[in-house]
Amino acid sequence: MGAARVPRDRWVEEGLRVLADGGPDAVRVEVLAKRLGVTKGGFYGYFADRDALLEAMLDTWERESTDGVIEQVEREGGDAKAKIHRAGMLTFSGDRLLPIDLAVRVWARRDEAVAERLRRVDNRRMDLLREMIGTFCSDPDEVEARGLIAFCVAIGHHSITADHEGRSRAEVLARAADLLLDRVPRK
Repeated sequence: MGAARVPRDRWVEEGLRVLADGGPDAVRVEVLAKRLGVTKGGFYGYFADRDALLEAMLDTWERESTDGVIEQVEREGGDAKAKIHRAGMLTFSGDRLLPIDLAVRVWARRDEAVAERLRRVDNRRMDLLREMIGTFCSDPDEVEARGLIAFCVAIGHHSITADHEGRSRAEVLARAADLLLDRVPRK
């Protein structure tokens, strides 16, 4: 009896995990096969080569990071401020999209095709921010600035190790969100 065949999406998922942990150079067919407990022969039934797998991984990340997040945000409803907060939480916290997103950002610094894809994803995210912020802020320059600041905070705070003088990182981030979204601070 032959070994069970691993579905295509499991190769992609395992590739995304390895990407998040070690970057694109760590995504090797042999490594994935070992992690999946199979031989690498099944890989070639789905992918012509490693580059095809990397492309499929980027397709999955892009789809989940844009369409998937937007669909979930819309499905759960709420006002624009709640939607912005939810989109940020879905994208930039947790153990699924955030580590992949950060790995793609590093990868994009040395691969122009990945940089172009990241630009497309970031532009979709900024479009969503512009649309939502525009519902409570009428100045287009302020909308753009708030969107950029929100995006910078969401991505950049993961790389900042500064202390916050008697405040937790979560408290400072919550206050930053309140400022960006014109909300009354939570107590």
